[in-house]
Amino acid sequence: MAETRARIKGMGKAVPEKVLTNQDFEKFLDTSDEWIVQRTGMKRRHVVGDGESTGSLAIAAAKDVLAKTNTSPDELDMIVCATITPEMPYPATACFVHEALGCGDIPAFDMSAACSGFVYGLGVASQFIQSGVHKTILVIGADAMSRTSDYTDRGTCILFGDGAGAAILEATEEPGKGLSYFTLHADGSGRDLIEMPAGGSKLPASHETVDQGLHFTKMKGREVYKFAVERMQWLMKQCMEASDLTAEDVDLVVPHQVNMRIIDSASQRSGFPREKVFVNIEEYGNTSAASVPIALAEAMDAGRIQDGSTVMLVAFGAGLTWAGAMLQF
Repeated sequence: MAETRARIKGMGKAVPEKVLTNQDFEKFLDTSDEWIVQRTGMKRRHVVGDGESTGSLAIAAAKDVLAKTNTSPDELDMIVCATITPEMPYPATACFVHEALGCGDIPAFDMSAACSGFVYGLGVASQFIQSGVHKTILVIGADAMSRTSDYTDRGTCILFGDGAGAAILEATEEPGKGLSYFTLHADGSGRDLIEMPAGGSKLPASHETVDQGLHFTKMKGREVYKFAVERMQWLMKQCMEASDLTAEDVDLVVPHQVNMRIIDSASQRSGFPREKVFVNIEEYGNTSAASVPIALAEAMDAGRIQDGSTVMLVAFGAGLTWAGAMLQF
């Protein structure tokens, strides 16, 4: 009997029209375009405006991939949305997508794994397909990080942008196709390295939490940088070893767009030349759970992924979490 795997039928994306450039930050922060580019590789980031939100971006990305793949909402068996900036604490942002698409009474839920969220979502959704429970699943990574950014904090606000990416996963029995490997990890002892302290049940919203800026993203940059380089390199090695592949066998690496220096360092140490690593950080910055799917969508649209391509996904984020996957197209 042929093995059932989950394969990516297609990708979609959505980003706001409003753009914040490095020059915009120069107007109200003690920073410069040169300083930002040298340390991050970022030049622009798209941010939500009036009437836009994580939900609106997720819905737009979902509609984009449905149109590209000629998939009807009636064909979907499940919706998984990875986000840390949900439409509201509850209900799930996935339920807003569910309503907008006009789906039947299929399951729809959110996942919170920060920047690793989309890869986590692929791993979870693939198990429903591999087990035969479902055949077609919509997986979304969406975040509006500008909503939790402190624009007086130079160390964090320059990093983040907003967007959404979406994938249609479907069952396949074609040999050598689909999600061939994934690995998901977390280390809760590092949870305070990247966090938004208030707004949950531990520190409900109050005048005090607002005055103290506890609803903004807080990050310990040096510790995060060290962790990111180490884990991204480990993920690349682990994905190759588990798949019995070398850097020569992998056609493209699509990493979480966190920082150009981190991406370059991990890639070089793992033996991947620059041309094998897809990067769009210059345009979007760090869009958290949307980072990997937006990059994957753009790589597919640009023809960087063809029939027969082997693609590696690697990501890490708050939690601390890290995740990797190997895809055969």
